[in-house]
Amino acid sequence: MLARFRSKHPGSSLLHIAFFNLCRGIVHFVFIVIYRVRHRGLSRVPRTGGVLLVANHQSFLDPPLIGGCLTTRDTDFLARGGLFKFKPFAWIITKLNATPIKQGAGDTGAIKEIIKRLNEGKAVVVFPEGSRTPDGSVQKFERGISVLLKRAHCVVVPVGVAGVFDVWPRHRKLPRLFTRPVAVVYGKPMQSDALLESGPDHAIAHLQVCIEQLVVEAESMR
Repeated sequence: MLARFRSKHPGSSLLHIAFFNLCRGIVHFVFIVIYRVRHRGLSRVPRTGGVLLVANHQSFLDPPLIGGCLTTRDTDFLARGGLFKFKPFAWIITKLNATPIKQGAGDTGAIKEIIKRLNEGKAVVVFPEGSRTPDGSVQKFERGISVLLKRAHCVVVPVGVAGVFDVWPRHRKLPRLFTRPVAVVYGKPMQSDALLESGPDHAIAHLQVCIEQLVVEAESMR
């Protein structure tokens, strides 16, 4: 039992894992009550080993939605460097496994940290659009995702979220409450090396198509 609990986030202390899971439970309960969250495909996410979860980015609520539904393991995230300026908030999101990255710049340090976490057997969520969508649609993926695919040599799981843009679009200061349900779908896992067999451009295009299809599936669940 204890070994399975530790496997949720390899290398972390029991206190750290317990704090993350407490927060995850609270957040997931809020999503159930306020947004009637629906999910599909949780069993597709491997329980152990490095996993790169690649998702579309509709809202600030995407990370807690994706990580909150995934109860079998803890998740790590990339986050905008600006979110770490307010120290109390920076402390919280750091404890919740967030890593800062400079938007629009080649942040080698953050990429190395993500590769390190994947090699340690952790699950990392990334948003290859780079920033939140302005209109709810999936935007063109940035090429930085191909660097992760080349260096990670891990399982990749595409993820589609829907409804979160309606809740908290980027032009709103605060989220709406008690809207239509939000939904998340976890896709079929694939190996990063297999994705890159036809080159990085093909890998990015294939991932984008997969995620767009999952977004449509998630939208149909609402």
